[in-house]
Amino acid sequence: MNRELKRISALVVVMFMALFVASSIIQVFQADALGADARNARARADAYKIQRGQILTSDGKAIVVSKKESADEYQFQRQYLDGKLYSAVTGYYPINGAPTGIEGALDAKLAGTGSNQVFDRIQNIVTGQDPKGDSVELTIDPKVQKAAYDALGNKRGAVVAIDPSTGAVLAMVSKPSFDPNAIAAHDSSALRAYSSLLNQSPSPLTNRAIAGNLNPPGSTFKLIVASAALESGKYTESSQFASPNSLTLPGTSLVIQNSQGEVCGTGPKATLKLALSLSCNIPFAELGDQLGQKPIADQAAKFGFGKPLSIPLAVTPSVYPKQALDKAQLAQTAFGQFEDRVTPMQMAMVSAAIGNGGVLMKPNLVKRVLSPALDTVEQMTPQQLAQPVSQKTASAVTDMMVSSVATGAATNGRIDGVDVAGKTGTAQNGANDPYTLWFTGFAPAKNPKVAVAVVIENGGGLGQSGYGNLLAAPVAKKVMEAVLNK
Repeated sequence: MNRELKRISALVVVMFMALFVASSIIQVFQADALGADARNARARADAYKIQRGQILTSDGKAIVVSKKESADEYQFQRQYLDGKLYSAVTGYYPINGAPTGIEGALDAKLAGTGSNQVFDRIQNIVTGQDPKGDSVELTIDPKVQKAAYDALGNKRGAVVAIDPSTGAVLAMVSKPSFDPNAIAAHDSSALRAYSSLLNQSPSPLTNRAIAGNLNPPGSTFKLIVASAALESGKYTESSQFASPNSLTLPGTSLVIQNSQGEVCGTGPKATLKLALSLSCNIPFAELGDQLGQKPIADQAAKFGFGKPLSIPLAVTPSVYPKQALDKAQLAQTAFGQFEDRVTPMQMAMVSAAIGNGGVLMKPNLVKRVLSPALDTVEQMTPQQLAQPVSQKTASAVTDMMVSSVATGAATNGRIDGVDVAGKTGTAQNGANDPYTLWFTGFAPAKNPKVAVAVVIENGGGLGQSGYGNLLAAPVAKKVMEAVLNK
């Protein structure tokens, strides 16, 4: 009999331990994932009983708060201060459905349901205190963010500004924008507002800075090809390439020209420096053919193409073609056409790495996480992501970019008294489609404080008459000035 009791007792102990382990895994290790799952309606309803943490800019100013609504069954109403200005960063927190932006990426921390907040929840139960979530302080500089938002105006596109030495994202704007307050409402108007935004074209809910239908980079991609050439050791700034008025690509009837159909410079040949400064397509098509697909693809990958990235918002990987390219296709990719596709975040990373002596720091939107008492819970530290190019190559490409702004194709990026390094782009999208307009660069050229990328879609309203230096460069200039004038 004692033997049977021992067996039953052992079985009960094993079952108890299994239950304890399973519940511990759910309560501690899976709490974040389960709480963030949009299908978990009960967890979502319970979350509104908690005062969600604030979202702050880098100066400590709250841009998202939760206010008590006594007459509201959900108790706390999420409020977005200057919502349109920051919507690309904050995202929104709806009653039903998944949160987006920082609201989604750091949902558990803001809601106080993260696995590292278990003891806080226990303390609240014991003391009878109302539960509160942690707050998140961003790297976003409100002055730089506003400068980017205002400079882009009513144009469709995006702006990203990064501190090259730390990777801190100083500004991230996407237009058209939207007001998150409309979606966060606690009544049926939220559904109507969301449906309206979904039906708009182009969609304001698409964050063009890091996602969406990626754009061809145009001549900004020449920074990557120039880097690949210099890194190979076979080329210098003084390397020369033939520069006819036009070039028929091998095996096709496709004729390419430089921007105005002229030779690059004044002679039959152009140096690499002159070709990048004046943004000449034909020398880069020839350079691409000489380099081959693999060195260009490898260099793009070193800058981050094709790789997942979390800032902690998910960034759609930029694309350089993987399939084998013929000579005509390869030539087109060398000046940012064919199937090259990028995000503004990626092009800002390219400029940031070049400006930082060849070292690419990991872009990051979060400065620190704060407890409800505003004590620092988690401090983010700069992380090196890669070193795409040597310091020697970075210095040479910087020199070419400075020349482009000073006397070349990017002159609208000039800032009085400051050496600016920059590169414009004007990308084709189809025979009769509006161009995509670009500028990327950094300032000051030595020890830069900011790297920026600007994309303007739909030709900026000018169809095929717009070009990067006309519309994108002035936007970038105002963003860089906002940083430098602080």
